[in-house]
Amino acid sequence: MKTAFLSSGMALAFAAFSSFSISDAYSKLLAGQLDPFEVAFSGGVFGFLIIPFIRRPEETYEDIFSPSHPVMWLVRAVSIFAATAASVEAFMLLPMPEALSLMFLMPLFVTILSVLLLHEKVSGWAWLAVILGFVGVLIVLRPGVRALHFGHLCALIAAVANAVGVIAYRLAGSNTPRLSLFGSSLFGPLVGDGALMLAHAHWPHGVKTWLFLFGYGFLAALGQLFMMMATARAPANRVALPQYSQMLWAVAFSYFLFHQPLDGWTFAGITVVTFSGMLNWVRQRIRYEHLAMKERWAARRRGGKPRVTKAD
Repeated sequence: MKTAFLSSGMALAFAAFSSFSISDAYSKLLAGQLDPFEVAFSGGVFGFLIIPFIRRPEETYEDIFSPSHPVMWLVRAVSIFAATAASVEAFMLLPMPEALSLMFLMPLFVTILSVLLLHEKVSGWAWLAVILGFVGVLIVLRPGVRALHFGHLCALIAAVANAVGVIAYRLAGSNTPRLSLFGSSLFGPLVGDGALMLAHAHWPHGVKTWLFLFGYGFLAALGQLFMMMATARAPANRVALPQYSQMLWAVAFSYFLFHQPLDGWTFAGITVVTFSGMLNWVRQRIRYEHLAMKERWAARRRGGKPRVTKAD
């Protein structure tokens, strides 16, 4: 794989997680102004602006409504609806780094579900990484020492729902049109959050509120577009690494925008959570290099060129 091509994938991944982080900050800025379900609903509305840039030439707009795996499309739509609604509520109620540390439990739930539903084999290194992440979250939350409330539950629900969405994506297979996958991430919030917001929704007032709503919805969808482009240019283990830049964004926003400084325990827990993710990346990187080396040796014995091997 060419270095420039790989670097472009990493840059797009950083851009994607930056978009997600700024989108989350906009949702927190709307706390107390709009119902969380109404904010999540706006994500589906403004997300439609990205569809023309996602559609491939061989795809039609009917692919949004005609999934090749209807059950997995529905599961993904429901999981994205739950994840968006819960994450908006969590960011409104908690400091951003604290909410994000709980949402970083998603790899733990993906690992558990992949073993139970996909019957995948998980290495000891992977289990060590997810257990370390869980320990880091416990340090942040310190159950029994400090009170936990509804915001923590919402962040946990978001982590589980996102993990279910990942498993549904895998079960749908690689032949599913990406327009269909993206469509499920829009219609879930549109239908689910749209129904739940009816009891408390009101028309947003003021240019600033509309700008915040647009920033939340459009940047979340833009992040999805950047992630699709990144995964086409770099292996999955490289694309996953910039996810932890979200914590830097969260800490910066917490200090300078929301004036919610971190205490020592929270900072220590976030460090452990981030380290667990880095450990998992190092494991994937070693595995990728090992596979690449085996390909090179095999190519030398064949007298040909090595094939490009992508990491899982």
